[in-house]
Amino acid sequence: MTASFTPRGATPKSRMASIGAVAVAGALLLTGCGDQTNKATGGSNTNSAPLFNQLPKEIQSAKVIKVGSDINYPPVEFKKNGQVMGIDPDIADALGKQLGVKFEFNNGTFDTLLSGLRSKRYDIAMSAMTDNKGRQEGVDPDTGKKAGEGVDFVDYFTAGVSIYTKKGDTKGIKTWDDLCGKKIVVQRGTVSHDLAKSQSATCLKNKKGKISIEAFGNDTEAQTRLRGGGAVAGSSDFPVAAYAVKTSGGGKDFELVGDQVEAAPYGIAVAKKNTQLRDALKQALALIIANGEYDKIIAKWGVKDGAVTKAVINGGK
Repeated sequence: MTASFTPRGATPKSRMASIGAVAVAGALLLTGCGDQTNKATGGSNTNSAPLFNQLPKEIQSAKVIKVGSDINYPPVEFKKNGQVMGIDPDIADALGKQLGVKFEFNNGTFDTLLSGLRSKRYDIAMSAMTDNKGRQEGVDPDTGKKAGEGVDFVDYFTAGVSIYTKKGDTKGIKTWDDLCGKKIVVQRGTVSHDLAKSQSATCLKNKKGKISIEAFGNDTEAQTRLRGGGAVAGSSDFPVAAYAVKTSGGGKDFELVGDQVEAAPYGIAVAKKNTQLRDALKQALALIIANGEYDKIIAKWGVKDGAVTKAVINGGK
């Protein structure tokens, strides 16, 4: 990632039209996150599913795929009364039907998910994780140096990054350049965090004052800080920012400013050596795209502009 970046549209048309539909889903489903305990979702426990035999033997025996996920990122994944729900769990449920296994969601902070995958605590990581070359190659975004084994991604959605502020108090912010000399809140280890650090370096180079960045373990904490006046802006993936804008305080807390930038795919992360699981997941995704179940899930959550039309491995740049 370079210090200077330019917006690249996520889709031919704006995703702004999808916010209202996201809000409807939010009004129906979000009443607060429950205790974050393990949750298994989807799939049949028999070997009659079309892709069961494509899975590694150990997963066939367990009939479970262990998922590392930061389950506090509505509408992508969150909890209501202990029930894991959202875009990712619904897609996992559909994949499980094709694979004949359950997807068991295990909660963890976002910046520890890949290390959990490497240590085999999880079989996959599925948590609105942007597929990019750095993660594929195991490169530290701060140092640009190899920090560990990379991962492969099965790409299943596309989203950009958005900025939001307190409603009616934008401080004139419309672009990332407008954040120079100001304070922003983000979730630690995310693309928003990387962009904030990169833009801050550009601000300093242009003698406009660095961006003060406060990073949190989850996006809800960042929103709370902004709501309380601890910063002038926040940034997160578009579906999440849009959901917060429409649901927080009944739509009275925040507003989106400017356009999305850095549109990129979300990917299911799989260990480099686990090619059999990676390929089975790709086949399962292709099947639910072909049979229309994927489109139904995307429409349910009001994010159709982020839908993919085919299953791709490592499509991120």
